Amino acid sequence: MQLGIVGLGRMGANIARRLLRHGHACVAFDRDPGPGEALAAEGVAVAASLAELVGRLQAPRAVWLMLPAGDPTEQAVADLAALLAPGDTILDGGNSFWKDDVRRARELGGRHLHYLDVGTSGGVWGLERGYCLMIGGEAAAVERLDPIFRALAPGPGALAPTPGRAGRDPRVEHGYLHAGPHGAGHFVKMIHNGIEYGLMQAYAEGFDILKHAGDAGLAHPLRLDLADVAEVWRRGSVITSWLLDLTAAALAEDGELATYSGHVADSGEGRWTIATAIEEAVPAEALTAALYARFRSRQDHTFAEKILSAMRKGFGGHREPGTP
Repeated sequence: MQLGIVGLGRMGANIARRLLRHGHACVAFDRDPGPGEALAAEGVAVAASLAELVGRLQAPRAVWLMLPAGDPTEQAVADLAALLAPGDTILDGGNSFWKDDVRRARELGGRHLHYLDVGTSGGVWGLERGYCLMIGGEAAAVERLDPIFRALAPGPGALAPTPGRAGRDPRVEHGYLHAGPHGAGHFVKMIHNGIEYGLMQAYAEGFDILKHAGDAGLAHPLRLDLADVAEVWRRGSVITSWLLDLTAAALAEDGELATYSGHVADSGEGRWTIATAIEEAVPAEALTAALYARFRSRQDHTFAEKILSAMRKGFGGHREPGTP
């Protein structure tokens, strides 16, 4: 299939590369010409403008946005809506607020344009590992673009299906889900990221306790090798995960994480998750505490926040303010 891709940052460029590897054709655009030049050398068609990108796509067109949430995505949707024709599809693979998706879908529907919100998880590793996709929108539009989603998704790999799943949607076992109507994809991704905050905070606090076990003044100080602890936990323990893998890698490189300050940013999804919990009157103590810990990290850093920063850099290439 053919897909337009707008936004060639950490994930957008690799989405184009992964699709190319699976035999799909991409036309890419970014306001910064640098990433496009690199992709062009690899065989991806690169446009100099949105208008050129649309002109090089065959109808019915599909354009995937991989842009920061908020104004950049809003502007791109508006600009594309003026260029596309009835029957074309806009996909937002960024981290937009799900209620914005509902509004956009309604507005674009008035122009007979399709809209899909695609929660995308995979970070800088998605090129090799694939992207977990959570999709909201009309079933017919999702079905038409299934070859794109299947190529981007990780595939079943060696992971056995969960017992009792017979008769359920087989796409899920390949790593992509049609979650429901417009907004459902980004809603599921929002909660995914809220949970991510909580998991990361649990690891961070645990390793902070381990680090301080050797502090002077304790009755029985313990000098522990945190890199070795992380490594042994990776192998058969009940808390093994990709986040633990990234923590182990960071600690093996530098047990003190000296290059990190512990200044931990937060993105919209964590805040939106807590706001949604309040709206639904659902208790979310752990996730709320994890978000507040990030707020506090900007005033007072601990080793726990260095662990958080190391994990964020590991999975998403996120860097602390002021670092190259």
